[in-house]
Amino acid sequence: MASSSKPWVLGLSASHNGAACLLHGDSIVAAVQEERLVGKKRARLYGSRPSLAVQYCLAQGGIGAADLDMIVICAQSALNLPENDLTRNPMLDIRGNGTPTLTISHHAGHAISAFATSGFDDAAVLVVDGMGSPTSDLSDDEKSAVIDTCIAGGETNSIYHAAGTSLKALEKHMIDEGRWLNAPPPGSSMPGFGSLGGLFSAAASQIFGDSMDAGKVMGLAPYGSPTIDPGEFFEIHDGRFVFSDAVPKRFTSPDRWPTNRKAYEDLAASVQNALEHALLYLVGRVRELSASRNLVYAGGVALNSVANERIIRETDFDHVYVIPAAEDSGPAIGAAYHGLWHLTGEYTPRAYERDAFGTVYSAAEISSAIGNTPCVETRETDNTVSDAADLLVDGKIIAWFSGPSELGPRALGQRSILCDPRQPDAKERLNARVKHREGFRPFAPVIPLEETANWFDVDGVDPSSPFMLRVMDFKADKRDLVPAVVHVDGTGRVQTVTQPVNGPYYDLVREFGQRTGVPILLNTSLNVMGEPIVETPGDALWCLLLTQLDACVFDGTIVTKRPGYASLGDLYPYFLVGPGDIRRAPSGDGLLFAVTTPWGPYVFGLRDEPTIAVLELLLGGLMDGKTSADTLFEQLRDRRADFTETFLTRLFAQLRRWRVLSFRDAA
Repeated sequence: MASSSKPWVLGLSASHNGAACLLHGDSIVAAVQEERLVGKKRARLYGSRPSLAVQYCLAQGGIGAADLDMIVICAQSALNLPENDLTRNPMLDIRGNGTPTLTISHHAGHAISAFATSGFDDAAVLVVDGMGSPTSDLSDDEKSAVIDTCIAGGETNSIYHAAGTSLKALEKHMIDEGRWLNAPPPGSSMPGFGSLGGLFSAAASQIFGDSMDAGKVMGLAPYGSPTIDPGEFFEIHDGRFVFSDAVPKRFTSPDRWPTNRKAYEDLAASVQNALEHALLYLVGRVRELSASRNLVYAGGVALNSVANERIIRETDFDHVYVIPAAEDSGPAIGAAYHGLWHLTGEYTPRAYERDAFGTVYSAAEISSAIGNTPCVETRETDNTVSDAADLLVDGKIIAWFSGPSELGPRALGQRSILCDPRQPDAKERLNARVKHREGFRPFAPVIPLEETANWFDVDGVDPSSPFMLRVMDFKADKRDLVPAVVHVDGTGRVQTVTQPVNGPYYDLVREFGQRTGVPILLNTSLNVMGEPIVETPGDALWCLLLTQLDACVFDGTIVTKRPGYASLGDLYPYFLVGPGDIRRAPSGDGLLFAVTTPWGPYVFGLRDEPTIAVLELLLGGLMDGKTSADTLFEQLRDRRADFTETFLTRLFAQLRRWRVLSFRDAA
């Protein structure tokens, strides 16, 4: 174990959005989601297994596991499960290293993450998500705050008071374990739900066929009307939420979006309205229970920017802070600070103004990535901002790769796609050419903080929105100037930037504004639908090649596609894994791949039948490294009708991100 006045503390969030965070003293050295490194959305992190996120954090700190003074795990599943047993993890070797460990409940991890990064001396804390830890994993203090009667429940809503290193549970809502999202009632096609997070997931399941698409429900809501009263979703009795199956029983068709368009638009609007009704009640309850004038808010539901704006404008708090890593990556931060406070007994208020806890890649690393990417050209520049502004004014769509990556799910100018918001067709071009996602989903405006009141109705409230977690009304006379970032209801999910915090990203927005009179850019995450936001320079360059982005901008270097390059189909795929790296899962259900990453080896499984069928054909000799992707696609389509061009293009892109295969520009 290390001996230092500044302890090294590792925090783990073991969940479906797994993450790790490394502290040195009270400063975050690194924090990253497992999915960014694995290349697979919602990659889990297990306490009992090696993790790329852990290796990434240790490398960033320049230390090994033996140097850690404490490891803290915050798990969504029961802590006594083998998957959460830190003693089984060979990477950490806590017995051999004598490293102390602690555990913490899921909602406490969320709560501490928000408070520790808020900069407040004290705060009332609200946590709302689908479901957190079971009753067995709560502290005695948390158990005493439970107002529900279930014996083996899971957390849904929690209220705390935080001051210094103390976190006091004031009220906790539970649901019978596993019942946050239930089987559809008889005759229905929509799942039932037992929490506010579950409510959104149930709607996502009915509308889009995937309970994890809750974010899409918020984007669809402004197209509809709230025709279903909140009382049909839930009632509040003696401070407890009592959920109903009345709404699921309304929906009996298994058809998904875009069928039943009007009904689904109204369902989304009704769900959003019900959520806002519930959250305003909860925030009022927080105000009753805590004397603090500061509110901090976390949990997956805290990513609902529309509801956040109502909380900021309509509730009785002097300051409201929503942590950018509000979803399940955030508890890694909370776990780490919990361990630090346990070791030192000290809390230093520290407001984190920027969600930027990843690696800063050197010029040499960027140059190496460019050299290993086929079909690209580079142009050196001594004025990156000016040259990037030239591209944007010319109508180009650019990837902007700058500084350390974000931890949370929103791209905030470190791993972003940017374009001119004045173009009426920009949203459609982005959705069709790059993002490959539904046309109703909005894109975000990024604006200098000092310009916000000129473009949005801030009504005397603090206009700051550094983490893209607020939705504001555009001023009526400004909407037609930036049609690409104005949602159907006249709003924008705003990111405000300043020079001290955002540096060249801010300078780029200002430069664009000086040239055009419009100090706003369209910002969206640097990825394509179904993939995590990119982490490395190589990931960014392949996003350039595999989409219709026009350029990828690094500090000092602008990368474009080589003339004549058209698409992935021009390239020649080849395996990065050998026969010994691929095996059947022990259960016989799916394949396991052992791949090599910059942060160490990783094994992941595939169960999707069409994907496995394609891979088995490729492994059977179809892919020999001498056949172009276009020819392979033709051969695969001849074998199965469901092997469409779109499916194969996305699959091959994902296999590259997973480091199963790569491409060269000649056989």
